[in-house]
Amino acid sequence: MDIRFLGGAREVGRSAILVNDALLLDFGMLTASPPQFPLETPVPEAVVVSHGHLDHVGALPSLLSGDARPPIHWTPPTRDLALTLARDTLKLHGGTFHCPFTETDVRRVTQVSETHGYREQFEAADHEVTFYNAGHIPGSAHVLVDDGDTRLLYTGDFHTDDQQLVSATTARPDADVVLCESTYSDVEHEDRATVEERFVESVETTLWEGGTVVVPAFAIGRTQEMMLICDAYDVPCYVDGMGKQVTEMLQRYPEFVRDGDAFRRAKSHARFVTGRNGQRTRIADQKAAIITTSGMLSGGPAMTYVPEIRKNPMNKITMTGYQVEGTPGRDLLETGSAELDGRVMRVSAQVEQYDFSAHADREGIRSFLESYTDTSILVNHGDRCEAFADELRADGYDATAPALGERLVV
Repeated sequence: MDIRFLGGAREVGRSAILVNDALLLDFGMLTASPPQFPLETPVPEAVVVSHGHLDHVGALPSLLSGDARPPIHWTPPTRDLALTLARDTLKLHGGTFHCPFTETDVRRVTQVSETHGYREQFEAADHEVTFYNAGHIPGSAHVLVDDGDTRLLYTGDFHTDDQQLVSATTARPDADVVLCESTYSDVEHEDRATVEERFVESVETTLWEGGTVVVPAFAIGRTQEMMLICDAYDVPCYVDGMGKQVTEMLQRYPEFVRDGDAFRRAKSHARFVTGRNGQRTRIADQKAAIITTSGMLSGGPAMTYVPEIRKNPMNKITMTGYQVEGTPGRDLLETGSAELDGRVMRVSAQVEQYDFSAHADREGIRSFLESYTDTSILVNHGDRCEAFADELRADGYDATAPALGERLVV
């Protein structure tokens, strides 16, 4: 099997793996200024997508800008999430370098889409492919690719612990080669139940004291996770931003969430914000949690809520995801001020960080790889891929960290 690394090698972002010059696994973008896209890519015969996050699907429609129409294989939620992200990118950046595709390209995606469930074998570019639940977000998948000689397991992004939204991955299919993500290979997550309880206690204390809590959250996965937590602990909450649309969509696929009934209850418990007639300004005075995009304070309705509540030390901002260096969310955590909607603002409200990561940590990755001690391990999707590969080799694994642009025959 021939594997070429077009993105996501020794980095987080723009994941793109070309198998046998025919089958493309993911085609994402790296959010930066300017954004980065996968290396120049020959038009594949088919595309298989692991899950619907920007770093795995962000550049996907651009594959259809020419005459070729390769089929795109994914789970139903991944298809809808990818289309939601593509339309949002068009809305925000259409016609600029930040958006490498057109509205026509996005329409073509719907024409070539082919959806599959977990453990349902299908053919793509003369390869046998099977999806397995990856436990990351709804619809996320490990991708097993068999070309008749070699079985490659592409983990995508995965989690080995249950979340409120999705169940942990338990799939360990036989493979000759494992291409494994390593995002948190040097981190140990705090016990999830403990994180939830600490978060809820903090929010309830603020509400009891008469304050408001703004909960910046990623639209896909994290918003819904926070909704479920708020419902489970009876915390009053509002939901704003793209997370509303994603929630509505995911309700159509109860088989891809951990508990469809709990998801419906959480949606009923939350109050969705329309944003009309100054509603956001009024909500900012409510004793409630406001779950809103963007997760790193780089835009979205958070640009209304944070300035409204920032001056009162009784209020609180609870960051629920990793804050990339250089983002307003990271600046706020480190300095107590941030550039919000074009203005640098000092924030007197309390600011807290919680680890609700949807990725496996060091222990989780190592426990997953225990099933593949006699397998070739290729480490990708991380800031320390080489170091982690070195650690695995020291423990007896056949592990390497391919470089961007590298081609391997396995």
